Amino acid sequence: MSIMKPALFSFFSGSGFLDLGFENAGYEVVFVNEFHPPFMEAYKYSREKLGKEPPRFGYAQKSIENIEHSVIKHSMETLKNEGRLVGFIGGPPCPDFSIAGKNKGKDGENGKLSKSYVDMIIEMMPDFFLFENVKGLYRTLKHRAFFEQIKRELAAVGYILHERLINSIEYGAPQDRERIILVGFLNKNLAKTFNWSEQVFPNKEAFQYPWPTTNIVKENSTVECPEDIPMELTIEHWFEKNDVSNHANAKHVFTARAGLARFQSVEEGDDSKKSYKRLHRWRYSPTAAYGNNEVHLHPYKPRRITVAEALAIQSLPKNFELPENMTLSNMFKTVGNGVPYLAAFGIAKSILKHLGIKDEFNSNESCECDSKSTQKQAV
Repeated sequence: MSIMKPALFSFFSGSGFLDLGFENAGYEVVFVNEFHPPFMEAYKYSREKLGKEPPRFGYAQKSIENIEHSVIKHSMETLKNEGRLVGFIGGPPCPDFSIAGKNKGKDGENGKLSKSYVDMIIEMMPDFFLFENVKGLYRTLKHRAFFEQIKRELAAVGYILHERLINSIEYGAPQDRERIILVGFLNKNLAKTFNWSEQVFPNKEAFQYPWPTTNIVKENSTVECPEDIPMELTIEHWFEKNDVSNHANAKHVFTARAGLARFQSVEEGDDSKKSYKRLHRWRYSPTAAYGNNEVHLHPYKPRRITVAEALAIQSLPKNFELPENMTLSNMFKTVGNGVPYLAAFGIAKSILKHLGIKDEFNSNESCECDSKSTQKQAV
């Protein structure tokens, strides 16, 4: 008898980067919750383009605080009667825990949503869960107390917890992006150490290479890739891999009203300032954050990056796209908010292994995930 796919209830789904990683690793997303209408529409649009089935128990376009708990409970009972494992996944909005954001912590409007998510887990008791948030929740003293509090509450009802500050680059995404991941399992037989085994570049290995720093910008210039770096972690590799020039979102870009000279004055690879960071073609990107005047410039063109290029930096599959009628602000916001696809895919596979489920569901849609490049040299 074949094992059925674990069923997932997704909260704070955005446009579904985290969900897609789990889906392609061997799970079924059965319920989707997203408050912001443009993000929910983008979720539906992208899934239709990818040929994915709608979630079995539907969409909830509302705050997690307004979801009918009886609907979740009834859906879970149905799944349990079918012998399905049930998981919750979600990354509550994080500005209140971000040093660069509002920093209001658990008392901010977004901070309260983290508690609502944890309360939902405690009430519904899924077999496992994932909680994702910014590193500020883990590293900032005043927010860490809240993080420890929710862990105590989860442990008190029987969850075996595992946490890790991951960097998306470890999983092959071309981006330096740290996030705290907390996973929990109800089955006491799963108390063994959680194996975060899917990193392609573990233990900060990716940062040990002699990455290029900066060079003078020459429009449409050609620069050969250095031989002693892993090409698959570079911006140029992902731009080519996703064919960003011909992507459906290739023309979605903010154009400069003024200040072209400023665009041209920033050297390739100079990401030292908060705004007007210019990416280096043969290096990974800084954290994909496109709000609050955080402008990322194309390595060798006098413009900002396009939505297609931003999706590539988030390691999305080539055929993932956002709807054309979405505003540019919402496009870049949903891309910046999302969990890099390869990180989601890797963590999903680790959870599957921890649950004792063989990777029989993986259709190798991993998004066209690269193995370590043959060009990579020993560190």
